[in-house]
Amino acid sequence: MEGTRISERLPPRAEPTHATVAFGDRALPRLSAELQHVELRVRQGALAALGERVHDAERAYEAIRAGILERLKLLLKDEEGSVRTRTAEVLYLLATHSVGREAMLRTHVVPTLSGLLDEPVHACRKNIHQTLKMLAEFPAGVSCVVASGLVPRLLMRVPEEQEDVRALVLSTLSSCMREDALPALANGGVAVLKEQLSHTYPDIRRAATSATLAISVPVEGKRRLCEEDVLPILVGLLSDHDLAVSANAAGAIMNTAVITKGKVQALETGVIQPLLCLLGRGHTAACANALRALTCLAEVPSARQQLLPHLPLLESLLRHPAPIIQRASSTAIQVVSWTP
Repeated sequence: MEGTRISERLPPRAEPTHATVAFGDRALPRLSAELQHVELRVRQGALAALGERVHDAERAYEAIRAGILERLKLLLKDEEGSVRTRTAEVLYLLATHSVGREAMLRTHVVPTLSGLLDEPVHACRKNIHQTLKMLAEFPAGVSCVVASGLVPRLLMRVPEEQEDVRALVLSTLSSCMREDALPALANGGVAVLKEQLSHTYPDIRRAATSATLAISVPVEGKRRLCEEDVLPILVGLLSDHDLAVSANAAGAIMNTAVITKGKVQALETGVIQPLLCLLGRGHTAACANALRALTCLAEVPSARQQLLPHLPLLESLLRHPAPIIQRASSTAIQVVSWTP
């Protein structure tokens, strides 16, 4: 009669890098303890198991109540790069939930994250910037990022980062500039953005034009765009194959054309025809921004003369299904057809 044979192989689908999760109320206390374990393998396994749990909002809430965030803040300073990377990934997953974002702001996670902007491990740095980008997409989060003084440091990171991370940094900066453009203006933000507007990577162009749109809102931003010759680049981007890039470029031109110098520079670059072409590309935001830009430019007599033959095109947009386009075209028609 044969004896019992026990295989040394792991069960099917077993993941050796994951910690064994205890049942019920014991799960989080055990994971919390393992996050502080001296053995690297145990810490890695606990982080992997925690990452799987916090995908669910309810379990993320339970983890936060158990004090996991304080453990994660300490692990961001771990000497092992793989631990820091996993920790940043868990924080990003928590930031995807509203309860996670609120808890991260309450426990001052942003200052801790700011200490890792120069993190040598690329994957960890990417997770850090994904977390900051997610936080900056919400009012309380972006206020915290701006108040923490991160804008100057983020601007310094833009030219140094690899493409995937650079797009994340620019997206975070775009949100910060919508909150308050002055810190970026005071730290050479226009020059940094100008270098990224013509980048071959679409995500970078999209984020850079979005940030340029935001920085062009204050009067000082409009002046800087004119002084640093950004308008010719924006006019070129009106025909970009990525319509989000074109929409952002049209919005920045619209903002800059509010001041006289902006109008003159835009008209000198031949902006009228590219804006008219943008009206028929089927993108609501691009069309609306182009109409508003044309309305600003039509305050100049020479621009009105150029636009008068295109009144039928503007009138056709009065029947557009989007109310925003109907209103913008109506205003544009009034300004273009105005006579002294």
